[in-house]
Amino acid sequence: MNSREKIKVLYIDDEQNNLNGFKATFRFDYAILTAADAKQAYEHLKANPDICIVLCDQRMPDITGSKFFEEMRELYPEPVRMLITGYADIESVIEAVNRGHIFRYIKKPWTDTDIRSAIEEGYKFYVTVSLLAAKNKELQSAYDELGKFAYSVTHDLRGPLLSVIGALDLAKNLDNLSELRELLGMMDSAVKKLDEFIKNTHEYYNLKRGKIVYEEIDFAKIVNDTAALFRIAGRMDNIRFTSNVIQNEPFMSDEISIQIILNNLFSNAFKFQRRNADDKFVDINVEVINDNAVIIVKDNGIGIHESHISNIFTMFYRATSEEPGSGFGLYNVKDALSKLKGTIEVSSEINEGTTFKVVIPGKTNVTI
Repeated sequence: MNSREKIKVLYIDDEQNNLNGFKATFRFDYAILTAADAKQAYEHLKANPDICIVLCDQRMPDITGSKFFEEMRELYPEPVRMLITGYADIESVIEAVNRGHIFRYIKKPWTDTDIRSAIEEGYKFYVTVSLLAAKNKELQSAYDELGKFAYSVTHDLRGPLLSVIGALDLAKNLDNLSELRELLGMMDSAVKKLDEFIKNTHEYYNLKRGKIVYEEIDFAKIVNDTAALFRIAGRMDNIRFTSNVIQNEPFMSDEISIQIILNNLFSNAFKFQRRNADDKFVDINVEVINDNAVIIVKDNGIGIHESHISNIFTMFYRATSEEPGSGFGLYNVKDALSKLKGTIEVSSEINEGTTFKVVIPGKTNVTI
């Protein structure tokens, strides 16, 4: 909540005079909502998810305050609940406190100071619990990622290492040159898989720890430098590569994040080609217009099945087993775009190819 915003308070009482008096007294200090019964209260809670404090009179015709809070807690657990009650209802108050229905109670007749003190105290508790819930969510997310990472390390690092060890053991007893070459090819594939995993892991932690550094981006240079990493492999596999960059205006963004995006999109486009296709190609088009960079990377490779497209940006997810992969690359693309407030669209057909469209807003189009 913005520090300049008023604390939003819902007050429930079946006596209209009490509602009017409460709102008149505290409307300058807090954002006050009032309800004469449980139905109106639930309407306010549904329409105002930022309600922090709920005060309710214990004695109402349709439902007691403690019973209302018991039911409300199941549907709207976040707001802090406070019961307004007379001495005669103290047993109900004790039960409500013990069962966790309320944060505190306020005795009748209350004073303005009592209400203000209760609201301020309740709001501090609300903020503390909200921050704790957010931190717990972050911690759970980090724990889930750690579990996936531990599994991936076991699978993606140990697997290729065992392949190399096994090939070396076989090579010790081989004299046939063609068989040795075959084993060397197997070891080469395993080592490349290890290298890709290490590279993508490094990118992942750079993204998680790094801050955005805005600088002027020269897309022609970045595309050329990134493409240079794949041109040799492209020539060896007869992959035609074309690029087109249109940039007639300055563009400010984070160069490292853009490099990670292009590197992984290029890597996928070159890697997932149809091996026996006659005219394999990878095309990239970049246009900077109205302080937005539109990047389109297109290939005519193996494609992605429709059922996999919604999952390809998930960590460690592999849409195919035809080529080795870490399952990190497109996750890193999505993570980098999230930092840059960018978007990505995917269209693909099996054995026809895949097109990725990325839109990155420049610094002036981003709310920092």
